[in-house]
Amino acid sequence: MTNRSDRTPGGRRRLVGVTAAAVLLAALLPGTASGQEPAPDPRIGLGPGWLDAQSASSNLELLAHRDKPAGFVNPANPGDFGYAGSDLAFGGEHAFMGNFNGFNVYDISQPANPTLVTSVVCPGGQGDLSVYGNLLFMSVEETRGRLDCGTDPAAGTRFQGVRVFDISDVTTPVQVAAVQTCRGSHTHTLVTDPDDSANVYVYVSGTAGVRPASTMAGCNNTPAAGDNPARWRIDVIKVPVATPEQAAIVSGPRLFTNPQTGAVDGLQNTPPAPTHPSGSGWSPSPVTDACHDITAYPELGLAAGACEGNGILIDISDPVNPVRIDEVSDPNFAYWHSATLSNDGKKVIFTDEWGGGTGARCRTTDQPQWGANAIFDIVDRKMRFASYYKLPVPQTLQENCVAHNGSLIPVPGRDILAQAWYQGGISLLDFTDSANPREIGYFDRGPISPTSIMLGGFWSAYWYNGQVYGSEIARGFDVFGLKPSEDLSAAEIAAAREVRLPEFNAQHQTRTTWAPSFAVARARFDQLARTCTSTVSTRHNGPLTVTGVTCLTGATVSGPVTVRPGASLLALDSTISGPVSASNAAAVHLYGSTVRGPVSITGTKASAAIVQTEISGPVVLTSNRTGTVEPIVADSTVRGPLSCTGNSPAPINLGTANTVQGPVAGQCASLD
Repeated sequence: MTNRSDRTPGGRRRLVGVTAAAVLLAALLPGTASGQEPAPDPRIGLGPGWLDAQSASSNLELLAHRDKPAGFVNPANPGDFGYAGSDLAFGGEHAFMGNFNGFNVYDISQPANPTLVTSVVCPGGQGDLSVYGNLLFMSVEETRGRLDCGTDPAAGTRFQGVRVFDISDVTTPVQVAAVQTCRGSHTHTLVTDPDDSANVYVYVSGTAGVRPASTMAGCNNTPAAGDNPARWRIDVIKVPVATPEQAAIVSGPRLFTNPQTGAVDGLQNTPPAPTHPSGSGWSPSPVTDACHDITAYPELGLAAGACEGNGILIDISDPVNPVRIDEVSDPNFAYWHSATLSNDGKKVIFTDEWGGGTGARCRTTDQPQWGANAIFDIVDRKMRFASYYKLPVPQTLQENCVAHNGSLIPVPGRDILAQAWYQGGISLLDFTDSANPREIGYFDRGPISPTSIMLGGFWSAYWYNGQVYGSEIARGFDVFGLKPSEDLSAAEIAAAREVRLPEFNAQHQTRTTWAPSFAVARARFDQLARTCTSTVSTRHNGPLTVTGVTCLTGATVSGPVTVRPGASLLALDSTISGPVSASNAAAVHLYGSTVRGPVSITGTKASAAIVQTEISGPVVLTSNRTGTVEPIVADSTVRGPLSCTGNSPAPINLGTANTVQGPVAGQCASLD
């Protein structure tokens, strides 16, 4: 569904909705629509405003918005960098929203009604957060940061690095450690060791200038060939979970070293051309002396680093001593900013923060490969470029817009990213086909100012336990729900919502697995249905031979159905008067249907499911080899024997017994 919202001065909204089904039907109608220009994207021309801008959405529903609390906003200048909202982290029923002036904690036990629990004033930017159990980690980069979180930058002890808070009482966070670093902490990444639960590691990415040795011993700004330069490295902090006050730097890995020469500045040291491909100057400059962001996937022993002038893959099997294993560069990228790995670790998305996040970089004149995502396939731990993805609608000159932070939405069988684009809003990106990424949903507001660019928009958009949460730099905290559409079914959304995490940090990815359920099974059906090569939705008289992907939707087939090897049959709310037989098929799914005859499914390669279906005759499932996807016989009626043998894995009933009027044998003995 596509919605556009006009907010009146009194705060009331006027909504106009067009269902995806209606749009599709209109597209198929003959006559009047022929030759007409497509309707303009609803995001174009949205009215401006700080807290009263117009908005447009498609397949995303705004469930709640909370303005930034007092002390974390400058009403006279909503885009004031000193009060910018930054990154999000999650633990239990709480969302932690960073800010350049500290952080705020929200109770999200009722996602549509989040409540502010507490605010912690602790200036220093950039305020990126991570949560691990009862510990909260916070990045501090600016020289105004004080060890004691004080607000007077002229007093107290300077602090630039990573703070550690005890949040066992979330209403009263207590700082228990503060680890100084030579370049502060622009961002940080939690890294866990599967073999060491007593410690958690923090990779610190510092991009600020090197601080003087007078404020931290050992810091120096010597060139790469000098003695232990503070640039061209990351810092690794080891944090004993039981005694976090003992947190300390334990290594400074040189991830950019040239393996042949040993030079620590072994990656991109100059821009690839004198000017950016747009003809403007480089902003920022793609020169690699630090990582901006690192995303770790400890279960795979892998991390992806977005490191200014390069994207790199890192072996983190030894968290204290990570090793670069591959690197890429791109003449279109101004600044490698952040990374997200696919759930299976076979793809990686890198973002380009062209313009540094403060510039308008989604203009009609900007090419789709500038300020975009670059998607790579990972083959044998080497990256192969697949495609670019850029927000597919232009933004105004008053809106800072470029690719920024996002996270995976755990839809089984697909790779979907919820991603922030600053004042370009939120875009839902399907990159399952890495060579052909596409947008399947969005939310956008009009510019903050009608006359000039003002820092704002979404810093991050992350999925957590059923919803998408947005950190709006100038406006506050947003909660979104997914809406079913032709691109994302209700079952796919339900399957994603069944994945529950105890905590979430976007730069610390964990493997998602899906327990068998009706939602997960139906999600597979819906995905396969999008590939139908032929569809029967009325009466078919006589035998039906299935080739390709044949979909029966409310159909009546008077005759036997035979599924050829490699083909797929999907039947929904259909009636088949005759036997159904499939030998070495790709997939066979019978949902809510009636079969007046026997059913035999043998040697299926991908998936097989009989759900809420009545079968008058014997049912045989034999030698189906469906990988990690269990064959399903659930909530069905079989008027005859049910026999299952040699299937791998064994069939399941999703916890819902079948009614079988006959003997039940083999692997299906427990399914009635």
